[in-house]
Amino acid sequence: MGAPTETGRPTTLFLLLSAATLALDQTTKAIAARALRAGSSLPVLGDWVQLTLTRNIGSAFGLISAGWVLVAAGALVCAVILAYVLRGRLLRAPGRALPLALIFGGSLGNLVDRIRTGAVVDFIDLQVWPVFNFADAAITLGVLLFAHDLFRRN
Repeated sequence: MGAPTETGRPTTLFLLLSAATLALDQTTKAIAARALRAGSSLPVLGDWVQLTLTRNIGSAFGLISAGWVLVAAGALVCAVILAYVLRGRLLRAPGRALPLALIFGGSLGNLVDRIRTGAVVDFIDLQVWPVFNFADAAITLGVLLFAHDLFRRN
């Protein structure tokens, strides 16, 4: 009876972390959209970190614009990760649960924005980097963790 619980742990972890990432992303975006005005910044850590509301119709931190192609790309990323998990591959590599959950939850968060409003809400402004959101940070961290796992295995 212990075996099904053991083998389901990476999948359960993936689902919980994906849901938490999506919820945190959508909650922070809703708060930012209500609390901030477009075009003005709110200092958080002096001039180093500010909250600046923007609506991004592009991708890659606003550096690439491709319209609805981005919706398709986001949906494809989500579908590939979900297929990987549902086919049981995560059970063979349980260390990938966290990075894949971050990528999936973040991609889903930005995809929800694109479908709902046609743009992604961005609000974290480091002054030396384009304005981004929690989903972007989760995707970036997930990709870095996934790459680390791949290089460590080889």
